[in-house]
Amino acid sequence: MTHQDLREGRIIRFRAQDDLQLAARIFEAPDSLELPVICLPGFARNSRDFIRLGQFLSQDANRPRTVLAVDYRGRGLSAYDRNWKNYTPLVEAQDVMALATSLGIERASFVGTSRGGVIAMLLGVLRPGLIAGAALNDVGPVTSGTGLARMKRYLRSARPASNWDEAIVLVHRMLGSGFTALDDDDWRSLAEAVFRDMDGSLQPDYDPNLLRTLEELGYEAAIPVLWPQFSTLRRVPVLSIRGESSDWLSEDTVALMSEGHPDLTAVTVTGQGHAPLLRDAVTLQTISSFLERCR
Repeated sequence: MTHQDLREGRIIRFRAQDDLQLAARIFEAPDSLELPVICLPGFARNSRDFIRLGQFLSQDANRPRTVLAVDYRGRGLSAYDRNWKNYTPLVEAQDVMALATSLGIERASFVGTSRGGVIAMLLGVLRPGLIAGAALNDVGPVTSGTGLARMKRYLRSARPASNWDEAIVLVHRMLGSGFTALDDDDWRSLAEAVFRDMDGSLQPDYDPNLLRTLEELGYEAAIPVLWPQFSTLRRVPVLSIRGESSDWLSEDTVALMSEGHPDLTAVTVTGQGHAPLLRDAVTLQTISSFLERCR
């Protein structure tokens, strides 16, 4: 393994409950006494979204933490599922529990972006003792139909890129105009997380059959509302992170989350939309400080 590979975490393999081979990325802090952190990406995203966060937390001079970032089935380095109907938050939550079991993790803090936050809420139902705290990145119990429609549009239009410059242009189009705070390095890192070099062609790094699961959802009337699942997190600290121009998580929903949770901190990431990249210094430090409360 090269130095760059190590810097971006060590890849581990494990088996899901149905024996599908899955992958995760681990940033190790071998001598740490802190709880590990499990990072859960968005719908069509993968563990590379958490490279900067994994480096930051695992190399913290005062409180280093081992960080795991999951590749769901059909994303990143995990195997594609022959049955696309298994691409559901419930099955993926079971996969996360399989990862925890395989590593002997009995308790962890969670960082969940979008779909990952939904999975964290489901884990609050399925295995509440596993969760010491949850940072929910631009996600809550209610999802805006506007954000869902945008996701459908970009997944339908997703296509390979001939080079990294073209890939950066494509992710610009995917995210829209809400990300005004990103620099060139951010855009390049985002493109490298979305696309993977497969035999000289840059391909979106997920199973195209994922779109079939979205087609079964309509607009807001058909989108599941997860207040009961969110309520299972009332006994642990929660950090709500919202992008300033998010079309996925509304300010009204964040306000209701704050009213219904006794230990919720809400922050807004300026110059970003859905979902914040968790790469800027302020957000990284905010997450680190939050994790200190997750005992």
